[in-house]
Amino acid sequence: MAKKLLLIDGNSVAFRAFFALHNQLERFVNPDGLHTNAIYGFNTMLDHMIKAVEPTDMLVAFDAGKTTFRTAMYDNYKGGRAKTPSEFSEQMPYIKQLLDAYGIKHYELKDYEADDIIGTLAGQADQAGYTTTVVTGDRDLTQLTTEHTTVAVTVKGVSEVERYTPAHVEEKLGITPAQIIDMKGLTGDTSDNYPGVTKVGEKTALKLLKQYGTMEGIYENIDAMKQSKMKEHLIEDREQAAQAKVLATIKRDAPIDVQLTDLTYAGPDLDQLAAFYQTMDFQSFLKKLHLQSDEPATPIDYTVLTKDNLAELQQLTDHVDFYLEMPTPNYHTSAFAGFAIGADGHWYISRNVELLMQPTVAELLSSTTIAKDVFDMKRTTVGLNRLGIQLGKVDFDLLLVSYLLDTNDNSNDLGSLAEQHGYTDLPSDETVYGKGVKRAIPEDDDVFFSHLARKLAAIADLKPQLLKELAANEQDQLYDDIEKPMANVLAQMEIAGITVDSSRLKAMGSQFTERLSEIEQTIYQEAGEEFNINSPKQLGHILFEEMKLPVIKKTKTGYSTAVDVLEKLASEAPIVANILQYRQISKIQSTYVVGLLDAIHSTDQKVHTRYLQTLTQTGRLSSVDPNLQNIPVRLEEGRKIRQAF
Repeated sequence: MAKKLLLIDGNSVAFRAFFALHNQLERFVNPDGLHTNAIYGFNTMLDHMIKAVEPTDMLVAFDAGKTTFRTAMYDNYKGGRAKTPSEFSEQMPYIKQLLDAYGIKHYELKDYEADDIIGTLAGQADQAGYTTTVVTGDRDLTQLTTEHTTVAVTVKGVSEVERYTPAHVEEKLGITPAQIIDMKGLTGDTSDNYPGVTKVGEKTALKLLKQYGTMEGIYENIDAMKQSKMKEHLIEDREQAAQAKVLATIKRDAPIDVQLTDLTYAGPDLDQLAAFYQTMDFQSFLKKLHLQSDEPATPIDYTVLTKDNLAELQQLTDHVDFYLEMPTPNYHTSAFAGFAIGADGHWYISRNVELLMQPTVAELLSSTTIAKDVFDMKRTTVGLNRLGIQLGKVDFDLLLVSYLLDTNDNSNDLGSLAEQHGYTDLPSDETVYGKGVKRAIPEDDDVFFSHLARKLAAIADLKPQLLKELAANEQDQLYDDIEKPMANVLAQMEIAGITVDSSRLKAMGSQFTERLSEIEQTIYQEAGEEFNINSPKQLGHILFEEMKLPVIKKTKTGYSTAVDVLEKLASEAPIVANILQYRQISKIQSTYVVGLLDAIHSTDQKVHTRYLQTLTQTGRLSSVDPNLQNIPVRLEEGRKIRQAF
């Protein structure tokens, strides 16, 4: 069996977890008054990474204290940092208790940092033929990447990571993993508070390393360099740079007394983990524990709705749970696959959405006295409007309430969100419908109808719990007075649409095509030959091989011609500025001229964008299909697009 090692930078990830949920600090407090947001986030990360990596071996490394061999070398190493919040410090012992319950070994070493433990074990694992994944919030650890070691750096909260391989390091940073310490030697590190060479930033360091390979290579050739301020700084700060490189270097030979054979991961002690969750008051995690058992899903009862039994819906006089299945994201154009309606555990299901237009059902849904509980009231309102039905009196929107409770939980899948709240009787749509090109509504009625019935059951069962949490967070007024009315306003805005002058757009398209042709000819003249401007490979050949412009960054397939690279080269040759302009106009042409024309509905000559209310952590609105918030204003061509509205 292949050995897969998962190494976690404990302090770094815990700190990331703490601040990812810092805006809800007072929500995460257990009955004993202990803050638990870092513990909660750390647990989320563990669950995510264990599922993703499926490790055979694991270790979480921690810093042993603030004093290390690096502070002995440089007194002010990591100096100037703000005092660690007490709300964070109090949680660290419990994170180690969590690891014990998970059956994960944790380790710290006096005078060394967690990085050095990880570096040493990763090196040993490389030699032993393991596949290793390192999880950290610190990009400095990307120096550890090898053919067999991937470094996963947290980029959003603690669950979303960017995976660094040697190739990705080169593509992203423009240097090899081995050169990261040379870069740090030259630039220093403001976060760790040690200096490098005066006035040498990343751009200058990158050029030097491209030319000389290593910091030692730079100093071997220092005498041959032209006289300049940079040369003076390099000479004056040579010892400082050498020290910075040592400080940046992660040890691969720390004197650890733990062996790879000690790190076997056999899974959690479920009883111990359940007891820990109970102490922390992690009710959602407690409920998720039963997912690790092999118990089959509990059968669910439902009734197939037909014209013959429509009258049974007249019993619903107090409240209604409703779900309209539209299988593709754009509910303005999606087909209707079916629906579920009912209350108090009595669910009626059908594929025939024409039944919704029957007076019995339409009047029930549009009633302003019978409350509706739904998932995504905006989507539901727009979908029903397409069928000529006005949705009335929404009381509970599971999507909106879940978003308010945690703006990091912005999934639009009911099953996924339900699981995050500890409800485990509803699989995700991906599980039932498949994904990608294989995604399809099941032909088997029982499979499809059971899934829709489970959706209504999830809405009904989670409502009391989530509304209680909303009230505890003092967010119920925010929900009732702002977010829920806003969802309805946004739905009406989407339904109304935005008028677009298609004839003006077409005229602009012709102008842009002509302008692109002119720029294209100018680029060909400057290059001395014709080539495919949109081909990174051909463009890289022209710029870096034919025209000998300095190489800023390389990718797996050749030279990087990304915007940030071209912007750095703009002063080197006029062709670069023309290429940037060509790309900008070309993007406006494809995204806003062609894109908007394709999005105009033939029935009313309007675009019906989707306003996303539950996407961002800040609550900022955005729009898609089409994206209307990013129409450029700096370019004249972008300003012209706005004239079409």
